[in-house]
Amino acid sequence: MPAHRPHRRTTTTLLVTLALAVTALTSCSDDDTPASVASKAASAFASATAEAGRQFDEIKGGIDAKGSVQLGDTTTDSDGRASVEVTAENTTDSTKSFAVQINFKDPDGNLLDASVVTVSDVAANQSGKGTARSTRDLSGDVRAEVERAVRY
Repeated sequence: MPAHRPHRRTTTTLLVTLALAVTALTSCSDDDTPASVASKAASAFASATAEAGRQFDEIKGGIDAKGSVQLGDTTTDSDGRASVEVTAENTTDSTKSFAVQINFKDPDGNLLDASVVTVSDVAANQSGKGTARSTRDLSGDVRAEVERAVRY
Protein backbone atom coordinates (compact mmCIF):
# COMPACT_ATOMS: atom_id res chain seq x y z
CA MET A 1 0.00 0.00 0.00
CA PRO A 2 1.59 3.36 -1.01
CA ALA A 3 2.41 5.98 1.62
CA HIS A 4 -0.01 8.86 2.06
CA ARG A 5 1.32 11.93 0.16
CA PRO A 6 -0.47 15.22 0.86
CA HIS A 7 -0.53 17.85 -1.90
CA ARG A 8 2.24 20.46 -2.22
CA ARG A 9 2.00 23.31 0.23
CA THR A 10 -1.64 22.81 0.97
CA THR A 11 -3.34 22.70 4.27
CA THR A 12 -5.29 19.61 5.14
CA THR A 13 -8.78 18.89 6.27
CA LEU A 14 -7.76 20.16 9.70
CA LEU A 15 -8.42 23.63 8.34
CA VAL A 16 -11.89 22.61 7.23
CA THR A 17 -12.58 21.10 10.64
CA LEU A 18 -11.47 24.29 12.36
CA ALA A 19 -13.41 26.51 9.98
CA LEU A 20 -16.60 24.54 10.62
CA ALA A 21 -16.02 24.71 14.37
CA VAL A 22 -15.46 28.47 14.23
CA THR A 23 -18.63 28.89 12.15
CA ALA A 24 -20.59 26.94 14.71
CA LEU A 25 -19.16 29.00 17.55
CA THR A 26 -19.84 32.34 15.88
CA SER A 27 -23.49 31.44 15.38
CA CYS A 28 -24.20 31.32 19.11
CA SER A 29 -27.61 32.33 20.38
CA ASP A 30 -28.40 34.87 23.11
CA ASP A 31 -28.91 31.91 25.48
CA ASP A 32 -25.24 30.91 25.29
CA THR A 33 -23.21 31.73 28.36
CA PRO A 34 -19.49 32.49 28.31
CA ALA A 35 -18.91 29.09 29.93
CA SER A 36 -20.90 27.25 27.25
CA VAL A 37 -19.10 29.12 24.46
CA ALA A 38 -15.73 28.27 26.06
CA SER A 39 -16.78 24.64 26.37
CA LYS A 40 -17.76 24.53 22.69
CA ALA A 41 -14.43 26.11 21.74
CA ALA A 42 -12.48 23.57 23.79
CA SER A 43 -14.43 20.75 22.15
CA ALA A 44 -13.79 22.18 18.66
CA PHE A 45 -10.03 22.42 19.25
CA ALA A 46 -9.94 18.91 20.75
CA SER A 47 -11.65 17.64 17.62
CA ALA A 48 -9.23 19.55 15.38
CA THR A 49 -6.25 18.19 17.31
CA ALA A 50 -7.63 14.67 16.94
CA GLU A 51 -8.02 15.23 13.17
CA ALA A 52 -4.40 16.41 12.93
CA GLY A 53 -3.32 13.29 14.82
CA ARG A 54 -5.27 11.10 12.42
CA GLN A 55 -3.60 12.75 9.44
CA PHE A 56 -0.14 12.27 10.92
CA ASP A 57 -0.99 8.63 11.68
CA GLU A 58 -1.73 8.07 7.96
CA ILE A 59 1.85 8.92 7.02
CA LYS A 60 3.73 5.64 6.74
CA GLY A 61 7.43 5.51 7.48
CA GLY A 62 7.56 9.07 8.81
CA ILE A 63 10.33 10.23 11.13
CA ASP A 64 10.10 13.00 13.73
CA ALA A 65 11.52 16.10 12.07
CA LYS A 66 10.58 18.86 14.50
CA GLY A 67 14.26 19.80 14.81
CA SER A 68 14.53 20.24 11.03
CA VAL A 69 11.79 22.89 10.84
CA GLN A 70 12.26 26.62 11.38
CA LEU A 71 9.61 29.34 11.44
CA GLY A 72 9.82 32.90 10.20
CA ASP A 73 8.09 35.82 11.88
CA THR A 74 4.35 35.57 12.41
CA THR A 75 2.52 38.22 10.41
CA THR A 76 -1.09 39.18 9.82
CA ASP A 77 -2.23 39.46 6.20
CA SER A 78 -4.82 41.83 4.76
CA ASP A 79 -7.59 39.31 5.56
CA GLY A 80 -6.68 39.40 9.27
CA ARG A 81 -5.28 35.90 9.26
CA ALA A 82 -2.00 35.03 10.92
CA SER A 83 0.61 33.37 8.77
CA VAL A 84 4.15 32.15 9.15
CA GLU A 85 6.73 30.87 6.68
CA VAL A 86 7.82 27.29 7.38
CA THR A 87 11.27 26.12 6.29
CA ALA A 88 11.98 22.39 6.34
CA GLU A 89 15.59 21.21 5.97
CA ASN A 90 16.13 17.82 4.36
CA THR A 91 19.41 16.45 5.71
CA THR A 92 19.05 13.09 3.97
CA ASP A 93 20.52 11.91 0.68
CA SER A 94 17.14 11.56 -1.07
CA THR A 95 14.07 13.70 -1.75
CA LYS A 96 11.65 13.90 1.19
CA SER A 97 8.40 15.64 2.11
CA PHE A 98 7.38 17.15 5.44
CA ALA A 99 4.03 17.46 7.23
CA VAL A 100 4.13 20.22 9.87
CA GLN A 101 1.50 21.16 12.45
CA ILE A 102 1.68 24.82 13.47
CA ASN A 103 -0.14 26.06 16.55
CA PHE A 104 -1.03 29.75 16.76
CA LYS A 105 -1.06 30.93 20.39
CA ASP A 106 -1.55 34.10 22.40
CA PRO A 107 1.26 35.44 24.66
CA ASP A 108 -0.09 33.36 27.59
CA GLY A 109 0.28 30.14 25.57
CA ASN A 110 -3.45 29.66 24.91
CA LEU A 111 -4.21 27.87 21.64
CA LEU A 112 -5.97 30.19 19.19
CA ASP A 113 -5.82 28.12 16.01
CA ALA A 114 -3.90 25.31 14.31
CA SER A 115 -2.82 24.52 10.78
CA VAL A 116 -1.13 21.61 9.04
CA VAL A 117 1.08 22.45 6.08
CA THR A 118 2.93 20.13 3.72
CA VAL A 119 6.32 20.95 2.23
CA SER A 120 6.63 18.46 -0.60
CA ASP A 121 9.53 17.02 -2.53
CA VAL A 122 12.45 18.75 -0.81
CA ALA A 123 15.63 17.72 -2.61
CA ALA A 124 18.45 15.96 -0.76
CA ASN A 125 20.46 18.31 1.47
CA GLN A 126 18.22 21.25 0.55
CA SER A 127 15.48 23.27 2.25
CA GLY A 128 11.89 23.72 1.16
CA LYS A 129 9.37 26.36 2.15
CA GLY A 130 5.65 26.52 2.81
CA THR A 131 3.28 28.89 4.55
CA ALA A 132 1.01 28.05 7.45
CA ARG A 133 -2.05 30.28 7.70
CA SER A 134 -4.67 30.52 10.42
CA THR A 135 -8.20 29.47 9.51
CA ARG A 136 -9.75 32.61 10.96
CA ASP A 137 -8.96 36.18 11.93
CA LEU A 138 -6.59 36.42 14.87
CA SER A 139 -5.88 39.74 16.53
CA GLY A 140 -3.29 40.91 19.00
CA ASP A 141 0.08 39.33 19.63
CA VAL A 142 -0.08 35.95 17.87
CA ARG A 143 2.81 33.52 18.09
CA ALA A 144 3.41 30.44 15.98
CA GLU A 145 5.09 27.26 17.16
CA VAL A 146 5.85 23.93 15.60
CA GLU A 147 3.68 21.41 17.43
CA ARG A 148 5.06 18.47 15.44
CA ALA A 149 6.72 17.67 12.16
CA VAL A 150 7.24 14.44 10.24
CA ARG A 151 9.65 13.77 7.38
CA TYR A 152 8.66 11.01 4.99
